[in-house]
Amino acid sequence: MANVQYYDVILKPVVTEKSMNAMTDKKYTFLVHTEANKTMIKEAVEKMFPGTKVKSVNTMNMDGKTKRRGMTFGKTAATKKAIVQLTEDSKEIEIFAGL
Repeated sequence: MANVQYYDVILKPVVTEKSMNAMTDKKYTFLVHTEANKTMIKEAVEKMFPGTKVKSVNTMNMDGKTKRRGMTFGKTAATKKAIVQLTEDSKEIEIFAGL
């Protein structure tokens, strides 16, 4: 496995209607590095956002979509998504505050 640092684990937040509704339960959704495991994701969230405490992490591997250009077929890159549940006494994550 590659040497993945905590700032390389979280790639970007997922902003969808479903993920925004889950924020009321302190669940935040991120696209993460494909080789990151749950403990790495937990450490990265707690280090990148001070004052947060992670209760649980759920991950899912997403296959690339099949795309067609003319007569040739290809696939987009596979991704990994993580849903992070924070504890009740934890601070909220600020990047989602203005959305």
